Amino acid sequence: MAAEATTERVLRLLGLLQRRPLWTGAQLAEQLGVTERSVRRDVERLRALGYPVEASAGVGGGYRLRAGSELPPLLFDDDEATATAVSLRIAAGGTVSGVGEAALRALAKLDQVMPPRLRGQARSLHEATDTLWADEAAIDSETLVLLARACRDCSQVRFRYTGSSGGARVRRAEPVRMVATGWRWYLMAYDLDKQDWRTFRLDSITELEVTTWRFTPRAHPDPVDYVQRSVTASPYRHQARVRLHAPAAEVRDRIPPQVARIEDDDVEGWCVLHTGADDLNWLAVHIALLDVPAEILEPAALRGASQRLAERLHQMSRS
Repeated sequence: MAAEATTERVLRLLGLLQRRPLWTGAQLAEQLGVTERSVRRDVERLRALGYPVEASAGVGGGYRLRAGSELPPLLFDDDEATATAVSLRIAAGGTVSGVGEAALRALAKLDQVMPPRLRGQARSLHEATDTLWADEAAIDSETLVLLARACRDCSQVRFRYTGSSGGARVRRAEPVRMVATGWRWYLMAYDLDKQDWRTFRLDSITELEVTTWRFTPRAHPDPVDYVQRSVTASPYRHQARVRLHAPAAEVRDRIPPQVARIEDDDVEGWCVLHTGADDLNWLAVHIALLDVPAEILEPAALRGASQRLAERLHQMSRS
C-alpha cells in the first residue's frame, strides 16, 4: 500500500510540474500534503524515470520541468486528453506530408488507454467538426484506429469491400500497413480468400471487424512501393511507360505519387514514368502538358493517340 501511495503521489507531482512552469518546494508540499523532504525524494524518482526536473535555490527559485533529450511519458487531464484526441483525428485525415500517419499512430496509442467516457466525448466532438478540405474520400477515423491496431497486433480483420465494379463482398485479410496518398488511404493486406497480397481503399471499407485471430507476419513487399504500383497502374485498362527528358526529382515534384511512379533512367537527366489510364487520349494530353521531350515506350497505341492529338492541335491552330 505504501508503494502504491508513493507512485500515486509521484504521478500527482508530475501532473503539477506539467501544469505550470515553476513551483516552490513549499507549494508542492502543500499541494501533495507531504513535507518538502518528501518532495525532494519524489523529484529524484522522477529524474530516475527520465523526467528532466530542474531545481534552483534562492528568491525566484523552485522546481521546473524543462525540455530534455527524449520525450518522457506525459499526463493529461480530461480536457487535455479530449482536445488531443480530436486534434489527432483531424490531423490523421489531413494533407501535411508525414503528419497523417504519425497522428494515426499517436491516436491509436491514446485511444487504447482513454476511459470510455472520454473516448465517446472525443468522437462526438470530432463528428460535430467539419474541415474545409475536400471530403471526396472521407474515412471514418474509427476505421483508421482499428486498422492501425490490427496492423500492430497482427490481428486478422473482416470487412465488406466495395470494388471498382460497384459490387460489395466480405473480405478476410491479414493487415500489414496503411499508406496515405494525397486524399486517400490504402490498406496493404494479405487476402485470405484470394491467397495473395491486395490493396484496399479505406473509403470503400465498411462493417470492419478486428477478430481475435492472430497471425504470424508473412514476408511481404515494401508497402509503399506495392501500394503505389497498385494505384498508378493495375486499376486501369492501359499501362504506360514513357521516358522523359527531365530529372526524376523534378518530375516527382510535378506529378502526385498516386498518379504515377517515377524511376531514374539509365541515361543521366532522363527518367521513366509508369502510369495507367482507361483513356489513352486523356493520357496523351497530360504527357504533352509536362512540356518536356518524351519517348513512348509502351503501349504502341499511346503513340497513335499522341499522333491524333497532334493532328487535331495542328488543325485547330490553322482555323
